[in-house]
Amino acid sequence: MSESTSEPSSPSTTWGDYYELTKPNVVYLMLLTSAIGMFMSVPGIVPLDILIFGNLGIGLCSACGAVVNHLVDQRIDTLMNRTKKRPVAQGRISQAHAGIFALVLGAVGLAVLLIFTNQLTAWLTLFSLIGYAVIYTLWLKRATPQNIVIGGLPGAAPPLLGWTAVNNEIHGHALLLVLIVFAWTPPHFWALAINRKEDYAKAAIPMLPVTHGVEYTAFHILLYTFVLIAASLLPFATGLSGLLYLAGAVILGVVHLYYSIAIMRNKPGAPMATFKYSLVYLMAIYIIMLVDHYV
Repeated sequence: MSESTSEPSSPSTTWGDYYELTKPNVVYLMLLTSAIGMFMSVPGIVPLDILIFGNLGIGLCSACGAVVNHLVDQRIDTLMNRTKKRPVAQGRISQAHAGIFALVLGAVGLAVLLIFTNQLTAWLTLFSLIGYAVIYTLWLKRATPQNIVIGGLPGAAPPLLGWTAVNNEIHGHALLLVLIVFAWTPPHFWALAINRKEDYAKAAIPMLPVTHGVEYTAFHILLYTFVLIAASLLPFATGLSGLLYLAGAVILGVVHLYYSIAIMRNKPGAPMATFKYSLVYLMAIYIIMLVDHYV
């Protein structure tokens, strides 16, 4: 009687795995800020073709950067509990297929921007993509505990990209919208990094809690929260937004400050509570800004 042997089956790939590679929740948040950047750039309604194709191009390029992040971080993703089930980390999607997927997303996204919006937006989007996928993911993330601060600019670019898609110019008000996201990024990610300190240490990623400790990180979260509050008041100070926005920005900022102080006081669960609130904060402040723009 002969013994039958069977080879272990490889993980099966689904369309959902490719969708997961694009980090859709992150892309949706970026598209919210880019769309509001479009609306804030005009007194009336954004032309429908620019609204659709501009955000489509920006979204596809953002998704491209996310796929590159999965591809480059395959090794460290396997070491971290938060990321070890990602499609490339588990081998459900090969590195070659992920690379092709990223190239297609990026090429189509840039083509859409060049054809249906303008060259300025396409070039700025390309620079942002290179900044995130190459400079941040390949180098800064592993090089310095200030990775989130320095590398936060590409992720803060969508409001500017939305603005330029409509007006084909870099305006000071658009840069204020970028500044809000830029100032928001460090306390947002450092709060998560405190919660995932052991993961980052295991993967040898020099996040601030790993290199300088939780207490030092908590203090800097508090400092950047003050910077964020100051940045959030600039749209009112420069006349871009009115009293409704000012009230919303102050209230949202005070709540963010409360969470940051909770981390300083080492309250249980404060880092993840701050991380989750920061997501609400960014969505809410931009939505309030949009409502204020039209009332």
